[in-house]
Amino acid sequence: MHTDDTAGGSLHRSDYGRRVVALRERLLRAGVTMAYLAPDQVNDPERFDDHVDAAVRTFQQSRGLMVDGAVGPETERALAEAQYTLGDRVLSQPAEGSEPLRGDDVTELQRQLSYLGFYYGHIDGDFGQRTHLAVRELQLNLGLEVTGVCDAALIDAMARVSRSISSSQAFSLRDYERLSQATSALAGRTICLAAGGGTGRAATVPDQAGGGALTERLVAADVMRRIQTILGGLGADVKIIESAEETPPGDRIRLIRESSASLCVSIHCDWLEQPAASGVTAFYWGRPETGEIRSPIGHRAAELILKEITARTGAPNLGVHGRGWDVLRLTNIPSVHLDLGYLSNAADAQLLADPIIRQIMADAVVIAIQRLYLLEEEDEPTGTLALEDVLRFNPER
Repeated sequence: MHTDDTAGGSLHRSDYGRRVVALRERLLRAGVTMAYLAPDQVNDPERFDDHVDAAVRTFQQSRGLMVDGAVGPETERALAEAQYTLGDRVLSQPAEGSEPLRGDDVTELQRQLSYLGFYYGHIDGDFGQRTHLAVRELQLNLGLEVTGVCDAALIDAMARVSRSISSSQAFSLRDYERLSQATSALAGRTICLAAGGGTGRAATVPDQAGGGALTERLVAADVMRRIQTILGGLGADVKIIESAEETPPGDRIRLIRESSASLCVSIHCDWLEQPAASGVTAFYWGRPETGEIRSPIGHRAAELILKEITARTGAPNLGVHGRGWDVLRLTNIPSVHLDLGYLSNAADAQLLADPIIRQIMADAVVIAIQRLYLLEEEDEPTGTLALEDVLRFNPER
């Protein structure tokens, strides 16, 4: 029996100790209601049993996290954030060098500020400089003392004002207005690219270019470099983030934020034990349990990229999906996690092994990125815009 009291790592089924009792209580405070979860409902509350496992999976599913039943860093962070509702504590910007306040209460504050027209940016639950300034501007407009601190007085004032405001996604409108006002050229625009390498297993189909093992690292890196070459040739400033094996997730998030890119595309391949799984899919920052889109530009980019790839390759379209992964929500940059197919599927692997198909996929991503920045009257139907057509929006420098 594994005892967790001295360990600070992940918690899993069959773990035992006081941390499991605390986990039960945090799941309850996070709104998970399930029989035999409360410590006073079971004979041995220190045991990570089937009920705790089911509760963890329910919570992970509701937050758009990887549903594995393990309480690792992302699930721990999400649980910590779920302990607060707006009004539970005073919210303010921390001292320089300190970690910002995070929580569901900050998320709700950002949502309300956005609806009122004072907050622009990702609703990420992070009380940073952007949220601080939005609070100050709202206080100024409401005639309150301008402190940048969200306290009971501000919450009461927001509640009174919000009754007369329709709860449309104002931040979405501002995102798209920003797109419509931007230049359509990719030249001078900063695009961030990353390639996954976490799936170490190789397909039975060898790579047609080099004859070696067909792995996620090979396919994703190859497609990324092809995209980089095209975008660089068009005058874009391309920032490359190394694969997950070489860079810890927290560092990847920091590097993406520091890139100040207008878009980040992370390229991956998937693997499942069921070989029938097949197709291309894309993920963006959103809440799957409500369908709420938290990153409108990320959502639009995911849709365009997926449509262009599937239209040009014939690969099955598995749709776009909102997820709460840290790398999508904490970067404060519109981000897309793109899965090009399943290396565990013979047909997908055959496609991904072909360097011509990989070039078509790279072309499709670039065309989709270009379409993201086109005015409505300039846009073309999916699958009709050629890479050469992109040149007319990016004249020679």
